[in-house]
Amino acid sequence: MKKQKSFAASLGLVALVTAALLAIPLVAMAITNEVNWSLYDFLFAGILIFGAGALYVFIRRQSESMMYRIASGLALLSALFLIWSNLAVGIIGSEDNVANYMYFGVVLILIIGVALSRFRPQGMALALFSTALAQGSTILFALAAGMHRYSGSSIQEIIMVNGFFIVLFTTSGVLFWLESNAQKTDEISQSDKI
Repeated sequence: MKKQKSFAASLGLVALVTAALLAIPLVAMAITNEVNWSLYDFLFAGILIFGAGALYVFIRRQSESMMYRIASGLALLSALFLIWSNLAVGIIGSEDNVANYMYFGVVLILIIGVALSRFRPQGMALALFSTALAQGSTILFALAAGMHRYSGSSIQEIIMVNGFFIVLFTTSGVLFWLESNAQKTDEISQSDKI
């Protein structure tokens, strides 16, 4: 019962943070004409932010390990930032460029990998490494297809932006891998005591 109250309280906090973040563009719209969000923008952003926060609350309950929690948070923030930046300004060209749809494939690989891992650290590490590899393949595809010639894109921009996400996903994968090894070491030391 106490865990249910804790879970509900955590979700309440996520809802408050989501509302606070959505208040920023709402206030900005009252101050300037530079920000112009539609109801759809607010709904989508709310679902995205609250969904990521709720998922973190759920994943956080899978382990008491700080390393696991940091790795989970980094993975979720990386995926959220990838989706947000892709929809807001686009990674290749503008946000309307069809080439940006391939980044939803990167997030889909992450989702499938996490589901298959059942939130176990070693599986989560493999899911994040696969996601980083998929992110890297977008560089090769974009350059091979000549997407660096699109307005608002260059070879350097494509490499640097995608490289940034590769580093984030890889770092999260390394943290999960370290957590997996720490768990194995704990299991071995526990079995030695018996």
